[in-house]
Amino acid sequence: MKYVPDKDILLFRSCLVSVEYPGVEASTKFVFDKLGVDYAISEKQTCCTGLGHYSDVFNQIDTSAIGARNFRIAKEMGRPNLVMMCATCYAINKKSVKLLNKKDDLRNHINQLFDENGLSHLKYEKDDLKPTENIFHVVDILYAKKDEIKKHIKYDLSDYTIATHHGCHYCKVHYEDTIGGVRDPNIMDELIEECGCKTIGWYDHKRSTCGTGFRQRYSNPDLSFTATADKMNAIADEDVDILVHLCPNCHIQFDRYQHLIAEREGREFRAIHLNIAQFIALAMGGDMDKVIGAKAHTVPIDSVIKQLKEVEK
Repeated sequence: MKYVPDKDILLFRSCLVSVEYPGVEASTKFVFDKLGVDYAISEKQTCCTGLGHYSDVFNQIDTSAIGARNFRIAKEMGRPNLVMMCATCYAINKKSVKLLNKKDDLRNHINQLFDENGLSHLKYEKDDLKPTENIFHVVDILYAKKDEIKKHIKYDLSDYTIATHHGCHYCKVHYEDTIGGVRDPNIMDELIEECGCKTIGWYDHKRSTCGTGFRQRYSNPDLSFTATADKMNAIADEDVDILVHLCPNCHIQFDRYQHLIAEREGREFRAIHLNIAQFIALAMGGDMDKVIGAKAHTVPIDSVIKQLKEVEK
């Protein structure tokens, strides 16, 4: 497995996590603290531009320039390892590092823009960061520390039927860096096993998109929700209680729109939706409101998890 750091980490804040599911960030911090991961957050860090970039609002020059700025902030903090809570932040930033290192004309153009606007301190030099050695997703960090997870488990969630959904921008973009497989992704399945649980493993449409498609959710909702319905029908056929994922875009698509998909399909969907950090934090005893952020969810978590059972010692 590739080298994954547990120190000198800048935990990269996600706009969708902060606005939609703040419990994902709280859960990530909770779990990182339990596992002894050394991380910090910067108020200077800005959005990766993901939503705007994939909706053709930000071009690649804009996105790479904003990436270069964030990379400089991380370097100045002495925290060159950027760790993402969002699969889109992960894919965007990894691509920006690759382009800035390989495309001299792009890097020079962006540095010139910095010079012209009195921002010379933000200039990016070739190989300031490495895409494989410095850009990670939270699941990478958790996987590298997976042997430590079981030591901190407080609650037994093994009675629930659990499935995983691996976000496209984690396992379908940068194949060379994806841990746990891309044809049958299982990094979250393995992490869930460390919590004393089993997932259903492979199921119909496991590799399928959540259906968000960024602007497709709004400009082409029928196509978007058809893809979402395929996934939700598949997990309903397996009587899934909890769907675990790693991207706030996926989280929104499943959690916020589950009732709409149910009306569209004429079928009741009962699954609740948790980010992998939330799932592990819950198993470790994280407070349902202060850590997990249950009140931010549209599908009530307590509609399935009505009572937590402590692990037998």
